[in-house]
Amino acid sequence: MKVFLLGAALLLSSPLHAAQLLIDLGSASHTWQTEELLRHPQAQTITIKDDVSYKRDMQYRAVPMATLLKGLKAEDHLQAVALDGFAAELSAAPLLERQGAQAWLAVEDPSRPWPALAADKPSAGPFYLVWTDPAAGHISPEQWPFQVARIQRLEPVAQRFPALLPDPQLAATDPINQGFALFQKNCLACHRLNGAGDSQFGPDLNIPYSPTEYFSGDFLKRYIRDPQSMRRWPQAKMPGFNNNVLPDQELDLLLGYLRHMAGRKQVP
Repeated sequence: MKVFLLGAALLLSSPLHAAQLLIDLGSASHTWQTEELLRHPQAQTITIKDDVSYKRDMQYRAVPMATLLKGLKAEDHLQAVALDGFAAELSAAPLLERQGAQAWLAVEDPSRPWPALAADKPSAGPFYLVWTDPAAGHISPEQWPFQVARIQRLEPVAQRFPALLPDPQLAATDPINQGFALFQKNCLACHRLNGAGDSQFGPDLNIPYSPTEYFSGDFLKRYIRDPQSMRRWPQAKMPGFNNNVLPDQELDLLLGYLRHMAGRKQVP
């Protein structure tokens, strides 16, 4: 028993180990080591105001994402996969910006580990995609993946997951298709729909039922704005989407897509 307790104590007190991140752009891939990124020529210390994950100002050693994504085109599509199954679908264009909202890869230094996200959780490391001036680019909380293990270039969501598509007879500018774009940006990182999607994180939003089928009145809107005000439990992971992140008009478009897809169920 004493040996077990001693071993546990040593494990808890052991220093954080260096990690590695795979960036696969299709034509080229590179596995980055922690030390390599910390010493990157463009690495610098940045301050993130009101960090999405830590809910306070944070300082990080970080490298501009545009530097790590050389050769990528603005129209390309990326997926950032976290250790816990969170799979953020990301348009390349915002990640390549060097003005306004700018994306950075924050790198956790094993000698100076970041704080835990909660009492029973690890930190946001070893790699965390953060943004300076996110309001300038209308950046969603789902575009802040943490504990990132790999970033890969993939075909667009609509090509990979036909089960997510609205009625093909709708015009590209139809509000339902606008809602589909918002679903990809704000929901697909955590949720599947009709069994389609790569995330292993949250429940399916159409099978067996769409939330538009069991939330009446404005309760679904209220839930999206502040999940804990509707269903309070300590393990809740869904963030609230305030009006700055998801304006009322966009929220209506998103709900329009979910209602539409409730009539297009496909059992996986």
